[in-house]
Amino acid sequence: MNHLSKKEIMFVSFMLFSMFFGAGNLIFPPFLGQAAGNHVWLSLTGFILSAAGLPILGVMAVAKAGGFRTLAERVHPAFAFLFPLLVYLSIGPGLAIPRAGSLAYEMGAAPFLPAGLTANPTVTALYTFVFFCLVFWLSLSPSKLVDRFSKLLTPLLLAMIAVIFIKSFFTPMDALKSPEGNYGPNPAFQGFLDGYLTMDALAALAFGIVIANTLKAKGLNEEKSLSRYMIYAGLGAGLLLAVIYLILGYLGAVTPNAAQAENGAQVLTLMMHHLFGAGGTILLGFTFTIACLCVSVGLVTSCSQFFSASLPKLSYKAWATVLTVWSMAIANLGLTQILNVSVPILGLLYPIAITLIILALSHRYVAAYPSVYPLAVTLVGLFSILDTINNILFTGKFSSAFAHLPLYAAGFGWIAPAFIGVLAGCMVDIIKGVRHSTAKKDAA
Repeated sequence: MNHLSKKEIMFVSFMLFSMFFGAGNLIFPPFLGQAAGNHVWLSLTGFILSAAGLPILGVMAVAKAGGFRTLAERVHPAFAFLFPLLVYLSIGPGLAIPRAGSLAYEMGAAPFLPAGLTANPTVTALYTFVFFCLVFWLSLSPSKLVDRFSKLLTPLLLAMIAVIFIKSFFTPMDALKSPEGNYGPNPAFQGFLDGYLTMDALAALAFGIVIANTLKAKGLNEEKSLSRYMIYAGLGAGLLLAVIYLILGYLGAVTPNAAQAENGAQVLTLMMHHLFGAGGTILLGFTFTIACLCVSVGLVTSCSQFFSASLPKLSYKAWATVLTVWSMAIANLGLTQILNVSVPILGLLYPIAITLIILALSHRYVAAYPSVYPLAVTLVGLFSILDTINNILFTGKFSSAFAHLPLYAAGFGWIAPAFIGVLAGCMVDIIKGVRHSTAKKDAA
Protein backbone atom coordinates (compact mmCIF):
# COMPACT_ATOMS: atom_id res chain seq x y z
CA MET A 1 0.00 0.00 0.00
CA ASN A 2 1.28 3.44 -0.93
CA HIS A 3 -1.72 5.54 0.07
CA LEU A 4 -2.82 7.06 3.39
CA SER A 5 -6.25 8.35 4.35
CA LYS A 6 -6.75 11.95 5.47
CA LYS A 7 -7.23 10.70 9.03
CA GLU A 8 -3.89 8.85 8.94
CA ILE A 9 -2.13 11.92 7.52
CA MET A 10 -3.61 14.01 10.33
CA PHE A 11 -2.43 11.46 12.91
CA VAL A 12 1.15 11.54 11.58
CA SER A 13 1.04 15.37 11.45
CA PHE A 14 0.02 15.54 15.12
CA MET A 15 2.67 12.99 16.01
CA LEU A 16 5.33 15.07 14.27
CA PHE A 17 4.04 18.22 15.96
CA SER A 18 4.18 16.60 19.41
CA MET A 19 7.80 15.54 18.80
CA PHE A 20 8.86 19.13 18.16
CA PHE A 21 6.56 21.08 20.44
CA GLY A 22 7.77 21.51 24.00
CA ALA A 23 7.81 24.14 26.70
CA GLY A 24 10.79 25.85 25.05
CA ASN A 25 8.74 26.52 21.92
CA LEU A 26 6.39 28.63 24.03
CA ILE A 27 8.96 31.00 25.53
CA PHE A 28 10.95 32.16 22.49
CA PRO A 29 8.20 33.75 20.32
CA PRO A 30 6.98 36.09 23.11
CA PHE A 31 10.53 37.25 23.82
CA LEU A 32 11.10 37.82 20.11
CA GLY A 33 7.88 39.83 19.91
CA GLN A 34 8.87 41.95 22.89
CA ALA A 35 12.25 42.81 21.31
CA ALA A 36 11.07 43.12 17.69
CA GLY A 37 8.28 45.61 18.43
CA ASN A 38 6.73 46.95 15.24
CA HIS A 39 9.02 44.65 13.21
CA VAL A 40 7.39 41.63 14.83
CA TRP A 41 5.87 40.25 11.61
CA LEU A 42 9.14 40.32 9.67
CA SER A 43 10.96 38.78 12.62
CA LEU A 44 8.34 36.07 13.00
CA THR A 45 8.64 35.24 9.30
CA GLY A 46 12.32 34.46 9.77
CA PHE A 47 11.62 32.64 13.03
CA ILE A 48 8.99 30.40 11.43
CA LEU A 49 11.28 29.55 8.52
CA SER A 50 13.95 28.47 11.00
CA ALA A 51 11.90 27.02 13.88
CA ALA A 52 9.23 25.27 11.77
CA GLY A 53 10.64 25.01 8.24
CA LEU A 54 14.11 23.63 9.02
CA PRO A 55 12.87 20.82 11.32
CA ILE A 56 10.47 19.61 8.63
CA LEU A 57 13.25 19.67 6.03
CA GLY A 58 15.48 17.86 8.51
CA VAL A 59 12.95 15.06 8.94
CA MET A 60 12.67 14.73 5.15
CA ALA A 61 16.47 14.70 4.75
CA VAL A 62 16.95 11.93 7.32
CA ALA A 63 14.08 9.92 5.83
CA LYS A 64 15.53 10.14 2.31
CA ALA A 65 19.02 9.21 3.55
CA GLY A 66 17.79 6.29 5.66
CA GLY A 67 19.03 7.58 9.01
CA PHE A 68 21.10 10.29 10.68
CA ARG A 69 24.27 8.18 10.84
CA THR A 70 23.89 7.12 7.20
CA LEU A 71 23.59 10.76 6.19
CA ALA A 72 26.60 11.80 8.28
CA GLU A 73 28.72 8.99 6.83
CA ARG A 74 28.54 10.74 3.46
CA VAL A 75 30.91 13.28 5.01
CA HIS A 76 33.28 10.87 6.84
CA PRO A 77 32.99 7.91 9.27
CA ALA A 78 34.58 10.00 12.05
CA PHE A 79 32.06 12.79 11.39
CA ALA A 80 29.27 10.18 11.59
CA PHE A 81 30.32 9.56 15.21
CA LEU A 82 31.32 13.07 16.28
CA PHE A 83 28.46 15.19 14.90
CA PRO A 84 25.59 13.01 16.21
CA LEU A 85 27.43 12.99 19.55
CA LEU A 86 27.49 16.81 19.60
CA VAL A 87 23.84 16.97 18.54
CA TYR A 88 22.74 14.62 21.33
CA LEU A 89 24.84 16.55 23.84
CA SER A 90 23.17 19.83 22.81
CA ILE A 91 19.59 18.54 22.69
CA GLY A 92 20.26 16.68 25.92
CA PRO A 93 22.51 17.39 28.92
CA GLY A 94 24.39 20.31 27.37
CA LEU A 95 21.44 22.63 26.83
CA ALA A 96 17.92 21.28 26.45
CA ILE A 97 17.53 19.22 29.65
CA PRO A 98 19.06 21.89 31.94
CA ARG A 99 16.93 24.50 30.15
CA ALA A 100 13.80 22.47 30.90
CA GLY A 101 14.73 22.20 34.58
CA SER A 102 15.49 25.90 34.85
CA LEU A 103 12.33 26.76 32.93
CA ALA A 104 10.26 24.63 35.32
CA TYR A 105 11.64 26.70 38.19
CA GLU A 106 11.08 30.03 36.40
CA MET A 107 7.46 29.19 35.52
CA GLY A 108 6.38 26.71 38.20
CA ALA A 109 8.00 28.08 41.36
CA ALA A 110 9.58 31.53 41.02
CA PRO A 111 6.31 33.47 40.37
CA PHE A 112 4.90 32.21 43.69
CA LEU A 113 7.93 32.85 45.90
CA PRO A 114 8.61 36.01 47.92
CA ALA A 115 10.74 38.49 45.99
CA GLY A 116 13.76 37.89 48.22
CA LEU A 117 13.81 34.14 47.56
CA THR A 118 13.34 34.09 43.80
CA ALA A 119 17.04 34.51 43.00
CA ASN A 120 18.28 32.63 46.08
CA PRO A 121 20.70 29.92 44.84
CA THR A 122 19.81 27.60 47.74
CA VAL A 123 16.13 27.67 46.80
CA THR A 124 16.99 27.08 43.13
CA ALA A 125 19.28 24.17 44.06
CA LEU A 126 16.61 22.58 46.27
CA TYR A 127 13.96 22.84 43.54
CA THR A 128 16.22 21.45 40.79
CA PHE A 129 17.32 18.61 43.10
CA VAL A 130 13.71 17.51 43.65
CA PHE A 131 12.84 18.03 39.97
CA PHE A 132 15.76 15.97 38.64
CA CYS A 133 15.31 13.22 41.22
CA LEU A 134 11.80 12.84 39.83
CA VAL A 135 13.15 12.95 36.26
CA PHE A 136 15.66 10.19 37.05
CA TRP A 137 13.05 7.99 38.72
CA LEU A 138 10.67 8.34 35.78
CA SER A 139 13.47 7.79 33.26
CA LEU A 140 13.95 4.25 34.56
CA SER A 141 10.54 3.28 33.11
CA PRO A 142 9.23 6.29 31.18
CA SER A 143 7.28 5.08 28.16
CA LYS A 144 3.71 4.79 29.46
CA LEU A 145 3.89 7.83 31.75
CA VAL A 146 5.35 10.17 29.14
CA ASP A 147 2.85 8.92 26.55
CA ARG A 148 -0.07 9.62 28.88
CA PHE A 149 1.30 13.01 29.90
CA SER A 150 1.84 13.95 26.25
CA LYS A 151 -1.72 13.02 25.31
CA LEU A 152 -2.94 15.28 28.12
CA LEU A 153 -0.36 18.03 27.74
CA THR A 154 -0.53 18.78 24.01
CA PRO A 155 -4.32 19.39 23.96
CA LEU A 156 -3.98 21.41 27.19
CA LEU A 157 -1.28 23.64 25.70
CA LEU A 158 -3.21 24.15 22.46
CA ALA A 159 -6.40 24.94 24.37
CA MET A 160 -4.50 27.38 26.61
CA ILE A 161 -3.07 29.22 23.59
CA ALA A 162 -6.54 29.44 22.02
CA VAL A 163 -7.97 30.88 25.27
CA ILE A 164 -5.07 33.37 25.55
CA PHE A 165 -5.64 34.56 21.99
CA ILE A 166 -9.40 34.99 22.45
CA LYS A 167 -8.96 36.76 25.82
CA SER A 168 -6.49 39.24 24.27
CA PHE A 169 -9.34 40.63 22.12
CA PHE A 170 -11.18 41.72 25.27
CA THR A 171 -8.21 43.00 27.29
CA PRO A 172 -6.40 46.32 26.69
CA MET A 173 -2.90 45.68 25.33
CA ASP A 174 0.01 48.01 24.54
CA ALA A 175 0.79 49.42 21.11
CA LEU A 176 3.73 48.06 19.14
CA LYS A 177 7.02 49.69 20.16
CA SER A 178 10.26 50.42 18.36
CA PRO A 179 12.48 47.39 17.73
CA GLU A 180 15.59 46.70 19.79
CA GLY A 181 19.08 45.66 18.69
CA ASN A 182 19.39 43.75 15.43
CA TYR A 183 15.61 43.58 15.07
CA GLY A 184 15.80 47.10 13.65
CA PRO A 185 18.14 46.69 10.65
CA ASN A 186 17.75 42.90 10.10
CA PRO A 187 14.44 41.71 11.61
CA ALA A 188 13.92 38.66 9.36
CA PHE A 189 17.53 37.49 9.66
CA GLN A 190 17.51 37.94 13.44
CA GLY A 191 14.22 36.06 13.67
CA PHE A 192 15.76 33.22 11.67
CA LEU A 193 18.72 33.08 14.06
CA ASP A 194 16.35 33.11 17.05
CA GLY A 195 14.74 29.98 15.62
CA TYR A 196 17.98 28.12 16.35
CA LEU A 197 17.12 28.33 20.06
CA THR A 198 14.28 25.84 19.69
CA MET A 199 16.93 23.26 18.65
CA ASP A 200 14.25 21.53 16.58
CA ALA A 201 16.36 21.24 13.42
CA LEU A 202 18.99 19.33 15.42
CA ALA A 203 16.25 17.21 17.01
CA ALA A 204 14.87 16.49 13.54
CA LEU A 205 18.20 14.96 12.51
CA ALA A 206 18.23 12.81 15.63
CA PHE A 207 14.58 11.71 15.61
CA GLY A 208 13.41 12.15 12.01
CA ILE A 209 13.79 8.46 11.20
CA VAL A 210 10.98 7.74 13.69
CA ILE A 211 8.48 9.44 11.40
CA ALA A 212 9.81 7.58 8.37
CA ASN A 213 9.48 4.26 10.22
CA THR A 214 5.93 5.17 11.28
CA LEU A 215 4.97 5.73 7.65
CA LYS A 216 6.71 2.52 6.58
CA ALA A 217 4.78 0.62 9.25
CA LYS A 218 1.62 1.84 7.55
CA GLY A 219 2.74 0.21 4.31
CA LEU A 220 4.55 3.08 2.59
CA ASN A 221 7.65 1.55 1.06
CA GLU A 222 7.94 3.43 -2.22
CA GLU A 223 10.40 6.33 -1.93
CA LYS A 224 8.21 8.81 -3.83
CA SER A 225 5.16 8.01 -1.69
CA LEU A 226 7.22 8.18 1.49
CA SER A 227 8.63 11.58 0.55
CA ARG A 228 5.19 12.87 -0.49
CA TYR A 229 3.52 11.93 2.78
CA MET A 230 6.49 13.21 4.76
CA ILE A 231 5.84 16.55 3.07
CA TYR A 232 2.12 16.37 3.89
CA ALA A 233 2.82 15.56 7.54
CA GLY A 234 5.50 18.23 7.68
CA LEU A 235 3.20 20.88 6.26
CA GLY A 236 0.50 19.97 8.78
CA ALA A 237 2.87 20.09 11.75
CA GLY A 238 4.61 23.20 10.40
CA LEU A 239 1.32 25.04 9.91
CA LEU A 240 0.28 24.34 13.50
CA LEU A 241 3.65 25.50 14.82
CA ALA A 242 3.51 28.63 12.65
CA VAL A 243 0.07 29.61 13.96
CA ILE A 244 1.23 29.21 17.56
CA TYR A 245 4.38 31.25 16.91
CA LEU A 246 2.38 34.05 15.27
CA ILE A 247 -0.05 34.29 18.19
CA LEU A 248 2.58 34.21 20.93
CA GLY A 249 4.98 36.50 19.07
CA TYR A 250 2.35 39.17 18.54
CA LEU A 251 1.07 38.97 22.13
CA GLY A 252 4.64 39.27 23.41
CA ALA A 253 4.98 42.48 21.41
CA VAL A 254 1.85 44.06 22.92
CA THR A 255 2.07 42.77 26.52
CA PRO A 256 2.38 45.72 28.97
CA ASN A 257 5.64 46.02 30.95
CA ALA A 258 7.27 43.19 28.95
CA ALA A 259 10.41 45.29 28.42
CA GLN A 260 11.47 44.56 32.00
CA ALA A 261 11.65 40.80 31.32
CA GLU A 262 15.03 39.08 30.94
CA ASN A 263 13.76 36.04 29.02
CA GLY A 264 10.71 34.59 27.30
CA ALA A 265 9.47 32.77 30.39
CA GLN A 266 9.12 36.09 32.21
CA VAL A 267 7.36 37.68 29.20
CA LEU A 268 4.88 34.79 29.17
CA THR A 269 4.32 35.12 32.91
CA LEU A 270 3.61 38.85 32.56
CA MET A 271 1.27 38.11 29.65
CA MET A 272 -0.75 35.53 31.61
CA HIS A 273 -0.93 37.73 34.70
CA HIS A 274 -2.11 40.68 32.61
CA LEU A 275 -4.81 38.62 30.89
CA PHE A 276 -6.02 36.39 33.74
CA GLY A 277 -4.51 37.66 36.97
CA ALA A 278 -3.05 35.26 39.55
CA GLY A 279 -5.14 32.37 38.25
CA GLY A 280 -3.48 32.53 34.86
CA THR A 281 -0.03 32.42 36.42
CA ILE A 282 -0.98 29.31 38.42
CA LEU A 283 -2.35 27.54 35.33
CA LEU A 284 0.73 28.45 33.32
CA GLY A 285 3.07 27.31 36.10
CA PHE A 286 1.35 23.93 36.43
CA THR A 287 1.29 23.35 32.67
CA PHE A 288 4.96 24.26 32.26
CA THR A 289 6.05 22.06 35.15
CA ILE A 290 4.38 19.02 33.58
CA ALA A 291 5.70 19.96 30.12
CA CYS A 292 9.28 20.36 31.35
CA LEU A 293 9.04 17.10 33.28
CA CYS A 294 7.88 15.20 30.17
CA VAL A 295 10.54 16.81 27.97
CA SER A 296 13.29 16.05 30.48
CA VAL A 297 12.25 12.41 30.91
CA GLY A 298 12.03 11.94 27.15
CA LEU A 299 15.45 13.53 26.54
CA VAL A 300 17.21 11.68 29.37
CA THR A 301 15.75 8.44 28.00
CA SER A 302 16.69 9.01 24.36
CA CYS A 303 20.16 10.36 25.17
CA SER A 304 20.88 7.51 27.61
CA GLN A 305 19.88 5.01 24.93
CA PHE A 306 22.15 6.72 22.40
CA PHE A 307 25.17 6.94 24.71
CA SER A 308 24.76 3.40 26.09
CA ALA A 309 24.71 2.11 22.48
CA SER A 310 27.62 4.31 21.29
CA LEU A 311 29.72 4.03 24.46
CA PRO A 312 28.59 0.73 26.02
CA LYS A 313 31.10 0.70 28.89
CA LEU A 314 28.34 2.34 30.93
CA SER A 315 24.85 0.86 31.19
CA TYR A 316 21.63 2.71 30.39
CA LYS A 317 21.01 3.32 34.11
CA ALA A 318 24.56 4.63 34.61
CA TRP A 319 24.20 7.02 31.68
CA ALA A 320 20.81 8.18 32.97
CA THR A 321 22.47 8.92 36.32
CA VAL A 322 25.36 10.85 34.73
CA LEU A 323 23.08 12.87 32.44
CA THR A 324 20.61 13.70 35.22
CA VAL A 325 23.27 14.87 37.68
CA TRP A 326 25.05 16.92 35.00
CA SER A 327 21.79 18.51 33.84
CA MET A 328 20.87 19.39 37.42
CA ALA A 329 24.21 21.17 37.89
CA ILE A 330 23.86 23.18 34.66
CA ALA A 331 20.23 24.06 35.45
CA ASN A 332 21.41 25.97 38.52
CA LEU A 333 23.08 28.53 36.28
CA GLY A 334 19.62 29.97 35.66
CA LEU A 335 17.50 30.20 32.50
CA THR A 336 18.95 33.51 31.27
CA GLN A 337 22.54 32.27 31.58
CA ILE A 338 21.72 28.96 29.86
CA LEU A 339 20.13 30.83 26.97
CA ASN A 340 23.17 33.11 26.70
CA VAL A 341 25.49 30.08 26.54
CA SER A 342 23.26 28.31 24.02
CA VAL A 343 23.54 31.06 21.39
CA PRO A 344 27.23 30.48 20.44
CA ILE A 345 26.90 26.68 20.72
CA LEU A 346 23.89 26.58 18.42
CA GLY A 347 25.59 29.13 16.15
CA LEU A 348 28.37 26.56 15.80
CA LEU A 349 26.17 23.50 15.14
CA TYR A 350 23.28 24.93 13.13
CA PRO A 351 25.21 25.99 9.98
CA ILE A 352 26.64 22.46 9.75
CA ALA A 353 23.19 20.94 10.26
CA ILE A 354 21.59 23.23 7.65
CA THR A 355 24.36 22.42 5.15
CA LEU A 356 23.86 18.70 5.75
CA ILE A 357 20.07 19.03 5.31
CA ILE A 358 20.39 20.99 2.05
CA LEU A 359 22.89 18.50 0.63
CA ALA A 360 20.67 15.56 1.60
CA LEU A 361 17.63 17.11 -0.10
CA SER A 362 19.79 17.80 -3.18
CA HIS A 363 21.41 14.37 -3.15
CA ARG A 364 20.18 13.37 -6.59
CA TYR A 365 22.17 16.28 -8.03
CA VAL A 366 25.35 15.87 -5.93
CA ALA A 367 25.46 12.07 -5.59
CA ALA A 368 27.84 11.89 -8.57
CA TYR A 369 30.26 14.21 -6.71
CA PRO A 370 31.09 12.47 -3.39
CA SER A 371 33.68 15.13 -2.50
CA VAL A 372 30.92 17.74 -2.14
CA TYR A 373 29.76 16.50 1.28
CA PRO A 374 33.16 16.48 3.05
CA LEU A 375 34.41 19.73 1.49
CA ALA A 376 31.21 21.75 2.05
CA VAL A 377 30.73 20.52 5.64
CA THR A 378 34.44 20.98 6.45
CA LEU A 379 34.53 24.58 5.22
CA VAL A 380 31.30 25.45 7.02
CA GLY A 381 32.57 23.75 10.18
CA LEU A 382 35.88 25.63 10.05
CA PHE A 383 34.10 28.92 9.55
CA SER A 384 31.71 28.21 12.45
CA ILE A 385 34.56 27.24 14.78
CA LEU A 386 36.66 30.30 13.92
CA ASP A 387 33.67 32.64 14.17
CA THR A 388 32.67 31.17 17.53
CA ILE A 389 36.23 31.54 18.86
CA ASN A 390 36.32 35.13 17.59
CA ASN A 391 33.05 36.01 19.31
CA ILE A 392 33.69 34.22 22.62
CA LEU A 393 37.44 34.39 23.25
CA PHE A 394 38.27 37.57 21.36
CA THR A 395 34.90 39.37 21.82
CA GLY A 396 34.62 40.08 18.09
CA LYS A 397 38.15 41.50 17.68
CA PHE A 398 38.56 39.91 14.23
CA SER A 399 35.02 40.47 12.97
CA SER A 400 36.29 43.01 10.43
CA ALA A 401 38.15 40.18 8.66
CA PHE A 402 35.01 38.02 8.53
CA ALA A 403 32.92 40.98 7.38
CA HIS A 404 34.17 40.52 3.81
CA LEU A 405 31.98 37.42 3.59
CA PRO A 406 28.49 38.06 2.14
CA LEU A 407 25.70 38.23 4.77
CA TYR A 408 28.19 37.93 7.65
CA ALA A 409 26.74 40.97 9.42
CA ALA A 410 23.30 39.33 9.34
CA GLY A 411 24.62 36.10 10.86
CA PHE A 412 24.88 34.04 7.67
CA GLY A 413 28.58 34.22 6.84
CA TRP A 414 28.66 30.40 6.56
CA ILE A 415 26.75 30.45 3.25
CA ALA A 416 29.81 31.52 1.21
CA PRO A 417 32.04 28.72 2.58
CA ALA A 418 29.24 26.21 1.90
CA PHE A 419 28.92 27.41 -1.69
CA ILE A 420 32.69 27.30 -2.20
CA GLY A 421 32.78 23.78 -0.74
CA VAL A 422 30.10 22.57 -3.16
CA LEU A 423 31.91 24.05 -6.17
CA ALA A 424 35.28 22.72 -5.00
CA GLY A 425 33.81 19.24 -4.45
CA CYS A 426 32.36 19.18 -7.95
CA MET A 427 35.67 20.35 -9.45
CA VAL A 428 37.68 17.75 -7.51
CA ASP A 429 35.47 14.89 -8.69
CA ILE A 430 35.37 16.16 -12.28
CA ILE A 431 39.19 16.25 -12.31
CA LYS A 432 39.35 12.80 -10.71
CA GLY A 433 36.95 11.50 -13.34
CA VAL A 434 39.01 12.98 -16.19
CA ARG A 435 42.22 11.53 -14.74
CA HIS A 436 40.59 8.14 -14.20
CA SER A 437 39.30 7.98 -17.80
CA THR A 438 42.71 9.12 -19.15
CA ALA A 439 44.51 6.45 -17.09
CA LYS A 440 42.17 3.77 -18.47
CA LYS A 441 42.87 4.89 -22.03
CA ASP A 442 46.63 4.83 -21.42
CA ALA A 443 46.40 1.33 -19.94
CA ALA A 444 44.47 0.15 -23.00
